[in-house]
Amino acid sequence: MENGLVTLTLNPCKLCLVHLIKPCKILSIFQGSLFSDQNPSEMDALCPSPPGPSRPQRNYERIGGRTGTSFCQTLIHLLKGNIGTGLLGLPLAVKNAGLVLGPVSLLCMGIVAVHCMRLLVKCSHHLSAKVNRPSLSYGEAMQYGMENVSWLRRHSHWGKRTVDLFLIITQLGFCCVYFVFLSDNVKQVVEAANATTFSCQINNTNQTQILVPSFDSRLYMLCFLPAVILLVFTPNLKYLAPLSLVANLVMTASLILIYFYSLTNIPHPINLPKVGRAKDYPLFFGTAIFAFEGIGVVLPLENKMQRPQKFTLVLYVGMGIVTFLYISLGTIGYMCFGEHIGGSITLNLPNCWTYQAVKLLYCFGIFITFALQFYVPAEILIPPVVARVSERWEIAVDLLLRTVLVIFTCALAILIPELDLVISLVGSVSSSFLALIFPPILQIVTFHTEGLSPLVTAKNAVISLIGLIGFLAGTYIAIEQIICPVVLPFCAI
Repeated sequence: MENGLVTLTLNPCKLCLVHLIKPCKILSIFQGSLFSDQNPSEMDALCPSPPGPSRPQRNYERIGGRTGTSFCQTLIHLLKGNIGTGLLGLPLAVKNAGLVLGPVSLLCMGIVAVHCMRLLVKCSHHLSAKVNRPSLSYGEAMQYGMENVSWLRRHSHWGKRTVDLFLIITQLGFCCVYFVFLSDNVKQVVEAANATTFSCQINNTNQTQILVPSFDSRLYMLCFLPAVILLVFTPNLKYLAPLSLVANLVMTASLILIYFYSLTNIPHPINLPKVGRAKDYPLFFGTAIFAFEGIGVVLPLENKMQRPQKFTLVLYVGMGIVTFLYISLGTIGYMCFGEHIGGSITLNLPNCWTYQAVKLLYCFGIFITFALQFYVPAEILIPPVVARVSERWEIAVDLLLRTVLVIFTCALAILIPELDLVISLVGSVSSSFLALIFPPILQIVTFHTEGLSPLVTAKNAVISLIGLIGFLAGTYIAIEQIICPVVLPFCAI
């Protein structure tokens, strides 16, 4: 300390812009663990930064100018953390809600999601200052918040464990979605390879005509399994940085082409229902909340900003862009393909080389993303087991457990090979809690002793209740859709 100023000398992070489309889901575990107090996050792996002064000491600014991410870098990370496979499933979500009700619901859900993100940041600020910590993870914030309530204090550690558990479920759920996404898209490309042309004509149905039937999509998942296992054996995420950068570029280019095709092939007149069936709306909720589940990236990004006082602006700008993309692609995709829209809009692209390449490029990006999504669950679940074996067996046990976890996610994907239902189920089960239920509860327990107004309490209770209803209804309908066609073919769908 010199002349009353704290000087931090740190190496600038040169890898912060090479994360994949969904690093937020990896960042979401932060430094917390279901079994230990300290755990590396994906952001720490690619962009390490030593501990700095507490939040009150640094006065929301890291002195020295070389520590932390800039406004633009943080905005890029926030966008990447919310744009992935969930975006591609939103046209089907709009179909389930209706051409008018769907976009309106997406807008409302976006507003509520941003509000809950803001609540999480506000509670983290208050609690980190109270316990004199430079930053808190999502789970730690819940733990310290519960300590403010006398009858919850003894069980506060379960708050952290519960949040981390849902984050792990979310991560592994994403891995299941990726297996299904890869198999569905590659299956289409392979089966239509002999008839793929340079002509991209629309016929208002699933554009990739199945001309040479091949084996079941589950067998494609098994074909990907060895490659995915080798991918997760990567000892350090920094080795994936070049591939991550390439994947970001090709996925962005693919998304631009998807927008272009959908916009230029909207049929006229548009005769689509303005409001969907009531029993399909829970499926819309699950898919939409799956896409909006970027709340995991909020605290890691805010904690690593050079000027965290600007994070609120980053949040509003970034989520405004994300909400616009969600509403626009969901609406445009449904208007373009109508009732024939698939679980991912890529499955509706025409049978020509340009859009077959789009599918393969997006699959490459998703394949690399798998390793990043898998990183945190592995780092939380594996070290406690490895610590119990002798040193000579540590590497073998580590690789074995990684293999078992990947096989587990592949097995789940094989059991539920329908992309739209997997997305809706994962969103309903885990994302509802993380994005809608936990943040309002956290604000109530955090400011429990500081005179929280009845109006704010009622508002938070309503948001959590909506999340709970969405969780129950979305999970029930998704499971019913999964089970009935297979086990009970006579039941009404």
